[in-house]
Amino acid sequence: MVEGNFLLLASDATRRSNPHLFKRYWQSLIHGNVDRTYEKPFDVSFALAPTYSREGGFGIGGSVTGLYRLNRSDSTMAPSNVTVGLNASLKGFFSVVGSGVNYFADGRTRLVYNAKFSRKVLDFWGITFDACDVNPTSEYIRTQFSVDADYNYRLGGCFYFGAVLHLNYTFADKILAQTYLDGQALTYYLSGVGASFQIDTRDNPTRPERGVFLLLRETIFPHILGTDNKTICSSLFTLCGYQSLWRGGVLAEDFYARFSSEGVPWVLREELGGVLGRMRGYYAGRYIDANQVTAQIELRQHIASRFGCVAWVGAGTVFPSLRQINVKNILPNYGVGIRVEFKHNVNLRIDFGLGQNTAGFSFGFGEAF
Repeated sequence: MVEGNFLLLASDATRRSNPHLFKRYWQSLIHGNVDRTYEKPFDVSFALAPTYSREGGFGIGGSVTGLYRLNRSDSTMAPSNVTVGLNASLKGFFSVVGSGVNYFADGRTRLVYNAKFSRKVLDFWGITFDACDVNPTSEYIRTQFSVDADYNYRLGGCFYFGAVLHLNYTFADKILAQTYLDGQALTYYLSGVGASFQIDTRDNPTRPERGVFLLLRETIFPHILGTDNKTICSSLFTLCGYQSLWRGGVLAEDFYARFSSEGVPWVLREELGGVLGRMRGYYAGRYIDANQVTAQIELRQHIASRFGCVAWVGAGTVFPSLRQINVKNILPNYGVGIRVEFKHNVNLRIDFGLGQNTAGFSFGFGEAF
């Protein structure tokens, strides 16, 4: 409701100053889900709304989403996509996030990327599950710049091999309870390189209705390429499946696991709820540890026109090592959400998730997984 009112007021001002500009903007909202990547080089839409968080206060946020094709003669290739989100609060905190998938004209290579630059005040409970479970709430200011890129080459059929790059600079400031870091440094700069292997049979990468997506990724953070005094290894495994059940109905399953070597710095540790689309409703950072495993199943139903809804149930946990997994620490997750097709095959996602003594909204573009 707030977002809608804000957009209407902005549109009124635009209409008075330039009626043609307002008309074009309104048409882009109404017909934004039509694929126009064959007609123009870059098909873009944007949204703007006020924001609020307990830590950062009131602010303003916006998002720009674009679709484009480097090879318009190939109708079988999915369009490339890019999304840039911005958020700024009246207290001086900000976040800029850019992500997307670029499909190159040769039809065999693609680049999956995510970049973030932010300065936020965050709640903090510690860097292990056990500490987070008992420590009182503290807070700190985190400044972070990170880049994650995976350049894939299709070996044949649905098989891909890729090269991985990860850069991370994180600085913690004004920590009210510095003992929560267990003696680790406030600032880290880490550079990682690695390789990935994928099996991708999805019919549509941004809104799949059938197929399988499997990702294996190994990343090494050499100590000579960062400020940590040891080399860190990180292993990622993701498996997603999609089945069309009936008209407009899709069943989606997701399994996610990441394992890191002993003594991983806190800036590379897993945050329950911090991985996009997983354990929705948990505050990112409420539970932190070296490793994470989550699983979920989601029913997606198209309702009418550009609108749909989802319901999901899942569970997950973070833990220091495989030998120290505690089944009592496996936390539940469930919720419902609505979908609005913002661009062609790109949904605006609004979810309300619940868990153990927690609940919250999450927003994003594209499906949760």
